[in-house]
Amino acid sequence: MKNDIDVDSRADGLVWITINRPDKHNPLARAVLDALAAAVRSTGQDPRTRLIVLRGAGDKYFAAGGDLVELAQVRTPEQIDDMAGNATLALDTIRDCEVPVIAYLNGDAIGGGAELASACDMRLMASHARIGFIQGRLGISSAWGGGPDLCMLVGPARAMRMMSRCEMIGVQTALDWGLAELEVRDGPQGEDIKAFLKPMLDRSRLVLQGIKQQTAAWRKGMGQPQRREVERSHVQTTWASTEHWDAVERFLSKEKS
Repeated sequence: MKNDIDVDSRADGLVWITINRPDKHNPLARAVLDALAAAVRSTGQDPRTRLIVLRGAGDKYFAAGGDLVELAQVRTPEQIDDMAGNATLALDTIRDCEVPVIAYLNGDAIGGGAELASACDMRLMASHARIGFIQGRLGISSAWGGGPDLCMLVGPARAMRMMSRCEMIGVQTALDWGLAELEVRDGPQGEDIKAFLKPMLDRSRLVLQGIKQQTAAWRKGMGQPQRREVERSHVQTTWASTEHWDAVERFLSKEKS
């Protein structure tokens, strides 16, 4: 039986997590979101993991939003709250993951799929990929925390533009707006992604954890004193680490030679 979520953990600390429902455009049914959250949680807690990259199977869709057959049964206020709450908690697993989670948009990220991509720390996009908050076409608004994420990423005016016009944003606009960090021209196994990820994989898990917690603190709206305290706690940990003192020793050895 095919798994809806595939996990590929590699020796260099990189984990690829794939939403594996390409025949249905990788829809985010409740069971898929739960499995995705479990995969992110377990791999994120693994001391060998440095980075997680999330993608969809195939080359047409990253994720095409919620499963409409399933969502058609959601009618009452209680059911709506349960649906939105469960999905938000699933995406919070990404937002709160101990290490950076990067979305590779192998294809279009639509509706809930756009919310999933926005929950990640960075987005890399295939040349043909688009991202769109098109929930308004179904007479609804965003529901899984993606609206606030989008406002932080592109600002309120552009977020309103994207959501109210139900625009599908291509890679160049996404790059210009700060919604994406890289156009990937040669696929998930190509040199574009490898070159982008390599400097991050050169960092230790401890350093990446400290960076993730700083950005997560800003994302959660913590005040400046709280964010400075997060930074201070991690510099104490990283400064005392073997990695730091090994790097200092290498530098000093070069200076002496």
